[in-house]
Amino acid sequence: MKLFTVDEANALLPEIVPQLHRIRELYARVAEMRDSARAAASASQFGGGMAGGTGYVNALYNIGKITTELHQLGVELKDYERGLIDFPSMRNDRVVYLCWQIGDGDEIEWWHETDAGFAGRQPLI
Repeated sequence: MKLFTVDEANALLPEIVPQLHRIRELYARVAEMRDSARAAASASQFGGGMAGGTGYVNALYNIGKITTELHQLGVELKDYERGLIDFPSMRNDRVVYLCWQIGDGDEIEWWHETDAGFAGRQPLI
């Protein structure tokens, strides 16, 4: 597990924020096509297929790709709709999460215990 300082996590935000926006867009596209995809899956024994099927598969692929890239950086995606991410970090000799979501601003200002989740966010100060 990669552990981040606040400065390291903040330095990654400009790279990560566009990816979070992209994931949200891709999930919205997948949601729009979900019923068609289910119908196509049900009809697959008869040849299946769906209008926009390639776009659906590409959206799923790109979601997986971006999620994997975030994971490889050490960032944990917690909620794609909110663009909520956690950065593992050390605080008082224990692992905690530095917490950020789209709309929080340009820097990380929150942290929480690993078992507390978003509801347990506390200011970094």
